[in-house]
Amino acid sequence: MHVTVRVPATSANLGPGFDSFGLALDLCNEVALDTDDVGVRWEGEGADELPVDGSDLVSRTIAAVAADMGEAPPPFALEGRNAIPLERGLGSSSAAVVAGVVLASRLLGLGIDADPYSVWSLAARIEGHPDNAAPAVYGGFTIVADRTVRRLDPDPRLRPVVLVPRDARLPTAEARDALDAAVDHADATFNAAHAALAVVALTSDPSLLRAALRDRLHQARRLALVPEVEEVFDELVARHVPVCVSGAGPSLLAFETDDGIVVDAAVRSAPGRWDVLRPGLRGRGFEVLEG
Repeated sequence: MHVTVRVPATSANLGPGFDSFGLALDLCNEVALDTDDVGVRWEGEGADELPVDGSDLVSRTIAAVAADMGEAPPPFALEGRNAIPLERGLGSSSAAVVAGVVLASRLLGLGIDADPYSVWSLAARIEGHPDNAAPAVYGGFTIVADRTVRRLDPDPRLRPVVLVPRDARLPTAEARDALDAAVDHADATFNAAHAALAVVALTSDPSLLRAALRDRLHQARRLALVPEVEEVFDELVARHVPVCVSGAGPSLLAFETDDGIVVDAAVRSAPGRWDVLRPGLRGRGFEVLEG
């Protein structure tokens, strides 16, 4: 058997949609599984640091799915081609887990990959972040509430630009530890209202994005952990560019309304080294490539 799964990068939270919203970006990892070989190989992002002894997240997910089903997977080789930066708030872990669930389904003949909800449910349980897993599975703009997930078509006029600091990382656990244990009632109300507005902005009226992406629950705490990123965030806000922290950070997700001059200028004047990516939206989630 030789099968490849392609999984997109994701940006979760999207300002006020904390632990609820997700957007699929057209920046994908591909992982190929081959039962005629053994071993693990990586290319691209993380190639020099991801484990090759079978303890990587894709391999661990395959083993976890097999154990859940009471199965023993046959020997196999994995070859990953990664485009999603690690620990930058772009869903690299979710992409790995979704890839593992799909590959386990194919390897063991489980049929799980034919049902997106089953893939999402398993991936969310294994990875622990349903809002990250949802756009990786369904594509587009997703909303997660408890065990319910809904996919909406993002407005085609959206022009996402991802700002990735090369020299800063922010593990999700550290970013979550920075959050307050209790939430003020006024802040909860603020986020609920702006999350509702963000759904409209992301699906039908991008002119509302500047107002809609405002947040009081998580962004300020996480930005304080990476002052060089906070500086760029504040500069973009001052330049009237819609912007939010991507996932747990430290990457930023902005939405351009011009030819990109404003965003590029803000990054050029910022400390540190940055990659500016314009991946576009991705309407579909994972896809399986045979052969």
